[in-house]
Amino acid sequence: MIVVDARGHRCPVPSLRLRRALQDQPAGTRATLLATDPMARIDVPFLMQELSGSVIETSENDGVLTLIVETGDALTD
Repeated sequence: MIVVDARGHRCPVPSLRLRRALQDQPAGTRATLLATDPMARIDVPFLMQELSGSVIETSENDGVLTLIVETGDALTD
């Protein structure tokens, strides 16, 4: 599984790093995003919708958001 650690970064960096990590991955690829910016809770679902993917799980522990996402159609530039 791909892990994108964007803790300490503010919007839009967590979403941009996640997008880059998912680039060229096949459908069904799962990734975990770690973020401390609360906007990730809003931005990532929109990103995944744009990429035909989905957010599988969202949790928060000690101020760190953990979002598990899954790609839909294969992503390309």
